[in-house]
Amino acid sequence: MKKDLGLYLHIPFCMQKCGYCDFLSAAGSGEEKENYVQALEKEIRSYGDFAKGYRVSTVFVGGGTPSCLEADQTERIFGAIRDTFAIEKMPEISMEMNPGTVTAGKLQAYKSCGINRLSMGLQSVRNSNLKLLGRIHTFEEFLESFRLARESGFQNINLDLISSLPGQTKESWAEELETAAKLSPEHISVYQLILEEGTPFYEAYAGHPGLLPDEEMSRAIYETTEEVLGEYGFHQYEISNYAKEGRECRHNLKYWERGDYLGLGLGAASMVRNMRMSNTRDMNTYLEKCKEPKTMRTDVQFLEEPQQIEEFMFLGLRKTRGISKKEFRRIFGRDIELVYEKALEKLLSNGMLLEKKDRLYLSKEGVLLSNTVLSEFLFD
Repeated sequence: MKKDLGLYLHIPFCMQKCGYCDFLSAAGSGEEKENYVQALEKEIRSYGDFAKGYRVSTVFVGGGTPSCLEADQTERIFGAIRDTFAIEKMPEISMEMNPGTVTAGKLQAYKSCGINRLSMGLQSVRNSNLKLLGRIHTFEEFLESFRLARESGFQNINLDLISSLPGQTKESWAEELETAAKLSPEHISVYQLILEEGTPFYEAYAGHPGLLPDEEMSRAIYETTEEVLGEYGFHQYEISNYAKEGRECRHNLKYWERGDYLGLGLGAASMVRNMRMSNTRDMNTYLEKCKEPKTMRTDVQFLEEPQQIEEFMFLGLRKTRGISKKEFRRIFGRDIELVYEKALEKLLSNGMLLEKKDRLYLSKEGVLLSNTVLSEFLFD
């Protein structure tokens, strides 16, 4: 019986780099994009033997800005995928796209490729914030891209938003959420601004924390997110993700539930049979060795049981449903209480963790302090 597999494909090109972004991405020429697409096709096809043991249920094309590729390049990538991998009858196939980078023609090409879920990088509904973030689009241009996507038949759309921006208040954030929610996307992802070293935002704000919402305001902004989106029919199913009923991102759930996924493309990470690894982040190396993925992998690590247990806890507890004690016992052959007796006693008694029947999950307070809480499940 074939095992379930997710595919992640990385497209490392953008129209321009945003001021807050530290992802593996950069602007690229037409020639550079074409060379990369050809290499990605070769890497995909090199997995022919490996693919025989798997059936793909989810595909996620991320970046960068995947929608900056030409339509025929996207079609060739998916042609290589379908030639190489067996795909289930009703897969979830997601693609990130940024407003201003798609046309009706591209959207139709995506449909023909089998893409059935779009993740749109809105980030903010305020043009002043979009300019501050270094986005290439206005809110009006986003609305046009969203309209085109709906008219092209896409019925599963996620919107990305960024919270805790400079000058943001609980009230202004609530207005942004309402504006986005009224568009009736199926899914909304909300990420709190993080200052990453080496980015223009870090240089501008790391030494001036007073320009950003303080801890109390950021907490109020986070609590407002669940409240406002809940009024529009979105339920929180993970720390940063909200969905209409049945519209949770299946691919991301694979990450949090430790399913197997294969990363393809520059810098892409994989987790297969408890083996974590990443492709090289050097473009020249990738282009040269794309036919032999084993020769360009970095950070290869087999996860021993203690590491598997750690991941089961701190990935699973990101979900609002938390983790199943029965599932823990099935996988590891021991009761969770025997492994984490002191941590569970502490977190249940101080209210950071809650228990209901078979499940353990973070309380609202636990979610707000999730980094501290989850560290309790790391072994010395």
